[in-house]
This record gives sequence, structure tokens and C-alpha cells, in this order.
Amino acid sequence: MNISYKWLKEYVDFDLTAQEVCDALTSTGLEVDALEEVQSIKGGLKGLYVGKVLTCEAHPNSDHLHVTTVDLGKDEPSQIVCGAPNVAAGQKVIVADLGCVLYDGDQEFVIKKSKLRGVESNGMICAEDEIGIGNDHAGIIVLPEDAVVGTPAAEYYHLESDWLIEVDITANRADALSHWGVARDLYAWLKQNGYQTSLHRPDCSGFKVDNNDLPVSVTIENLEACKRYACVSITDCEVKESPDWLKNKLTTIGLRPINNIVDITNYIMMAYGQPLHCFDADMVKGHKIVVKTMPEGTPFQTLDGEEHKLSERDLAICNAEDPMCIAGVFGGKGSGTYETTRNVVLESAYFHPTWIRKSARRHGLSTDASFRFERGIDPNGTLYALQQAAILCKELAGGKVSMEICDVYPEPMKNPIVELNYDYVHSLVGKTIPVETIKSICETLEMKVLSETAEALTLEIPAYRVDVQRPCDVVEDILRIYGYNNVEIPTQLKGSLVIKGDEDQKHKLANLVSEQLVGEGFNEILNNSLTKAAYYGESDTLVRIMNPLSSDLNVMRQSLLYGGLESIQHNVNRKRQNLRFFEFGNVYTFDPAKKNDDDPMQAYKEQYHAGLWVTGKRVEGSWAHQNEDSTFYELSAYVENILRRIGVKPGMLVRKKSDNDIFSAGITIENRGGKKLIEMGIITKKLLKQFGLDAPVYYAELNWTALMKVIKKNEVLYTEISKFPAVSRDLALLVDNSVEFAQIEQIARQTEKKLLKKVELFDVYEGDKLPAGKKSYAVNFILQDEEKTMGDKQIEAIMNKLIANIKKQLNAELR
Repeated sequence: MNISYKWLKEYVDFDLTAQEVCDALTSTGLEVDALEEVQSIKGGLKGLYVGKVLTCEAHPNSDHLHVTTVDLGKDEPSQIVCGAPNVAAGQKVIVADLGCVLYDGDQEFVIKKSKLRGVESNGMICAEDEIGIGNDHAGIIVLPEDAVVGTPAAEYYHLESDWLIEVDITANRADALSHWGVARDLYAWLKQNGYQTSLHRPDCSGFKVDNNDLPVSVTIENLEACKRYACVSITDCEVKESPDWLKNKLTTIGLRPINNIVDITNYIMMAYGQPLHCFDADMVKGHKIVVKTMPEGTPFQTLDGEEHKLSERDLAICNAEDPMCIAGVFGGKGSGTYETTRNVVLESAYFHPTWIRKSARRHGLSTDASFRFERGIDPNGTLYALQQAAILCKELAGGKVSMEICDVYPEPMKNPIVELNYDYVHSLVGKTIPVETIKSICETLEMKVLSETAEALTLEIPAYRVDVQRPCDVVEDILRIYGYNNVEIPTQLKGSLVIKGDEDQKHKLANLVSEQLVGEGFNEILNNSLTKAAYYGESDTLVRIMNPLSSDLNVMRQSLLYGGLESIQHNVNRKRQNLRFFEFGNVYTFDPAKKNDDDPMQAYKEQYHAGLWVTGKRVEGSWAHQNEDSTFYELSAYVENILRRIGVKPGMLVRKKSDNDIFSAGITIENRGGKKLIEMGIITKKLLKQFGLDAPVYYAELNWTALMKVIKKNEVLYTEISKFPAVSRDLALLVDNSVEFAQIEQIARQTEKKLLKKVELFDVYEGDKLPAGKKSYAVNFILQDEEKTMGDKQIEAIMNKLIANIKKQLNAELR
């Protein structure tokens, strides 16, 4: 929200500097993001002075140029070549001295010493449009005789700079989306800090009805969406350029002036926070306004020419026949104000925030008006804003008020009532604040004291404070005006000891693994939990957002994969192709079978996952090692290192071929109970193509929540290194092509659970020397007895049993 320092002073009296105002607003919770000095005329007329033309002679080499000497109050006059037809000796003029910067729209040019047709020129005598004080270019500016030579133009034109205060308004502070709203908070702060001040705004005594030539009726058919609607007609308006004071106010805060009528509505909105809309009265067929919803799919064209289809949940402002406006969001084509407009109807209303917010999101339209309506405006400010707008229409457009204000407000909204206990205030603030101070702050914030006891206040909250509904909200308001810095930090810290739980262990191990991965060359990424449903196709297990900001953020992620691919795409597009990323974050699923109206959360599940992405080259540009591409086996090693670090023993897991269609080849790691713990593999080329990626991407996703359950009962033990040697045996097994190594490992561990320490695949051979449909696995088995040296008979018995089980279950043969 852009606030003008000078505009703010029209509503509240103070002598603070602009920086002091910023500090005061920030202390009240209206955080100031920036402070910038601005001029109503670009450049602030710097380098421009009042001069006197001493001589004026025809240019020797031109039939329209003149050579002048101009007194600028310096030691010597300046010679300036001028092409204006009205230049003459003895005139007082405005001169741009050497080094002055002039502007033509966004273009700027510097006045330098130059030669025009061979004659030296040391400045420029200016016309109105050249310095930004008007549009006349017929000739130079001729000043009155009493203008003092050498006076800076900014001083002569009484040009004063303003300060633009950029306030970051939080979503709950809709009341501060105007100069009047900010003035209220500043007034309360000034009163609390002992300044002499007052809060004031123009009254409506200038409003009166001139005639009843253009009565307009109003009917509200949807009272849920529109609580209050008021309008008034103004006839015989002259639509023209706004006066300078109005244009300057709007341009200072970043709004573009359009015409006097539209500028008035924008001025009222920025001044008092009440959005207005102005209809061409000739477009209001039947002189009737009907506030209602339209049938689903009703075509509607907005002022910008875009075609829209109205929903049955879009509130429309209609005339006797057609919709003219999407209420609170955008006007319709033909319903605005044009140069030919003579009669207008001004609208001031209160619309339900939820209806406006959903309509704005549905149609992708966001305006200053919808921004305010969807956060909640003051229902009691509609008439004041309408009367002020009508007064300005009479003053600036010469119009006449041609009807009594039509105000339809069938069910007036009640102000919230809050019971505020003093002890509650003290306990929440952490300090005893004097009762009189509490009362004073409440009253300066326009909270009405309905009743009072020694222990509590009963307060009526003004309707515009949509964020104050409970006692804790009132305490927050009191504290921000009282001053957070005035609450001393206690010398004692009270706390209670707690026992570390599962969540602490989960995050501790996640931090340990993060450090490990960083040491292995990974970078941590952090992606949005909101993502696009298109990534997951047609799925009924998605957790959908009821009111999404956009189609790209309409569901909660089910996997960390897509956020990582977006990060890879971002880096690859910037020539960073060798990447190792990891992320820890929550994923979300919905189970329709568990849907329960009594317990809505039963169908939703949130789990903590870890994701690893590897792409590009493992080694590149090293003098000691040739370039080497990353592989799936590299990713597998990183995963194995994680499992070792968190204490997952190899015998606790089962590996299977993955059936996930995101992988062209991959494996799934489960616990003995069949719970999926890890999926990893090579991302399909089809999926990579969606992200514009050419190089292979290797991805692993670990269900961290499930892994924590696997290791929950693990005890941290240590043993001496065994004194007895391990035994290594290799087998070359001829198996069917469909057989996976995970099956061999599972059979081996089931056969010998105590002495078998490790099973590793070290070679795979497929070729024409083998029977059709067969392949060869070379597998290494490590056996070790921690208590004694194993004998040949014991080793032979174990290996024979292994071979027999593998042959029986997999139809394998020894080579």
C-alpha cells in the first residue's frame, strides 16, 4: 500500500518527519518497507531558473532561429539559441542551464553546450511541455515582470516534494488499505506517546440533491453475497482531465490519471478504503440495478475486451436486462465512463469477502477494488464515500445530484462485542499495564466502552476492524499501540524439561544425513508443498486445494520428485548441468475409502520423505581422472550410505523390481512386512522431456517416516572386531532372465540368518554363449562366526544348503 506523506497530514495533525512517521507506523504493526522522495513533476525542476532575455537577434544562418543573451543572475549572461516564435528581448523566461536533465516520457536528455547552425548555445529557453508544468508547445513560457532573475524554477512554481511511504499490509489489516485507515493508527500512536493531535476528515455538508431527474432503483436478490448496496445519479457531467491537485495525488502513489470521474472513484478508494464503481447512466437499462447471480456459462465481456463465462457463484451487477459488472471485481464493456458520458450512476456497496475472492480467482482478475473487498471493508463507510464522490463530481465535472441516495441495507451488520478482562491482558502481555492506559488506547482505536467494572471492560468493536473479534485480538491491538519495546524482557526464564520424542529423533537423523550428503557433494533444495495436479494425471488420491491461487498450485504434492525436476530444469537452463540435490519435506495423500464425515481428517495422510537427485557427470575437467557420467549405481551407493548412517541393517530389507511408471528401470526396497521404504531408479525419457531435460536423471525417494519406525527399536551397541576370519565364497549362477538379484539375496538370508554377513552381486553376463532366455549372475557370499573359526565342513554344509534352495526356488544352475 503506497501512502503519501502530505496526503496523510490532511487527516491527522503531526510535525513528525517522514522517517519518524515510518518508525511510528512500523511500531504499530504497519511495517514500512520503503521510503522514497517523489516530485509531482519528474526531476523536480532541478537546473531550471528564471532568466531575462537581454538581447534577441535573428540567427545569421537560419530564418526561424534567434540568438539571445539571457541573464540568469550569474556574473556573465549566457548566449542561447532559441527557435520559439514568441521569444523577444526584455522577457522573463524559464531557462534550462547547462547540466539540467529534462524528460520526455521515460526518455531523458541533458542540456549540454552545443552549436546550432554554427552558433554556440549554452542552455535552453523552455516551453511548458518541455519542463512538465503543462501541455503548451506553441512557444516559450513568458513570466510576469515581477519574476526575480536567478530564482530556481522549483521555488518560483512553489514545487514541493512529497514522500512515498510503502507499507506492507498484512492480510488481516484490511482497515489500513487507505490513507484514512493508516491515519487512524498513527493518531492512536501519537495520543499514546503524548503528542497534541487530532483526527479529522471532510464532512458531507456539501452534499445535497439538486433535482430528481434521474431516479435509479436497486434490488438485491442475493443477500448472502451483497449485504449493502447504495447508489446515486449525477447528471450533466463534463468528462475531462482532472485538476492538477487530483492528478498529483494519484501519480504520487503510482496510479495513472484517466479522467475526472474515474479519478474521483480512485481517489475515494485510496483515501477512505471504499471501492466505488461508476456506470454510464445511459447503459443502465430501465434505470434499474439488480444485484444477483446469473445462470452458469452466461457470456460476459469485461472493460478490457476479454470474454468470460460467468459462474452461478459469480455475483453480478445487472441492469433490467443484462449483467454490467462482476461485483467488486471488474466492470463490463460499455458500462464505464467515456468522453461522451454525460450522466453517471455511482455505486458504493459491501460485498461478502469470500464471494469476491472466489470470483477474482475464478476469472484470473485482480484489481485494487477486489483486493479490498475480499479482505473486508467497512460496511458503515459506504454512504460517506458515496456522498464525498458526489460532492467531487459536482465540483470537478459540474454535475447535478439527480436523485436521493438509494441505500438498500435490509439486515444491518452488528458490531462485535468483546469482554476484556484486565488480568487476561496482563497475563498475555507479560506486564501490568495501567487500566487507564488500556481504556485510552481502546478509545483512540474507536472501540466503544459499553460497560465497565473493576475487573473488565465490555467493548463494541468498529465494523471495519475485521481482524478484531476475540479478547486476544484486542490485547494485540493494545500492545501494538502501547509499544512492544515498552514490554521489558524478564530477568528470569521459566521453562519445563521435556523428554525427547520420536519427532526429535526424526529431525536429528535428518540433520545428520543432510551433513553427510553435503559432504558427498550434494546441495539441499526446498520446494513448495503446493504443486500442479497435471503432474499426477487423473488421480482420486490427490489432496486438492479448495481455493487455489493458480492451476500450478492446486494440489498438495504426493512426491518430492517434480519439485526437484523443476530445480534441475532451472539450473540446466543456466548452464549448470552436473547436479546432486537432496530435499527433506512432507508429502500428502487422500484415501477416498477412508472418507468419514465425523472425522474428516481420517482420509488424509502426511508423511516425511527424503529425495535424492543425481544428473550430469560424476567427474568432469579433472587432470587426474577422465570424464565420467553419473550412474544409477552411484545413486544406489548414496542410499546405502544413508541406511548405514541411520542404523538399518541389510538383513532388515527386501529389494524388488519397481513397477512405478516414473522409472524406466528401478527398484523398490521394503521391510520384511512388505512396507515400501525406498524407491529409486532412472527417470523415464518421456517425463524428462516434459521438463526439457536431455541428460539422464537418477532419483531416489525415501519414506523417512517409515524408516524411523524400522529403526525405532534399534539399540546402539558396540562389539570388538571379531578375532575370527570371515570366509568368502563365489557362485556363478545360470538363471532365467526374469530372475532378479534381490530374489537370490532374499533366499540366501532366509537360508542362513546368523552366519551370512553379506551378499553382493559382482558380475552379470548375458550373451550368445548362454542358452536363450538365460543370464549369468556372479554372486559373492561372506560367512563369519563371531565366536570361532569356521571349519570346511560347516562352510560346505551352508553353501550346499544355499545352492540347493536357490536351485529349487529359482530353477538355477551352477556354471
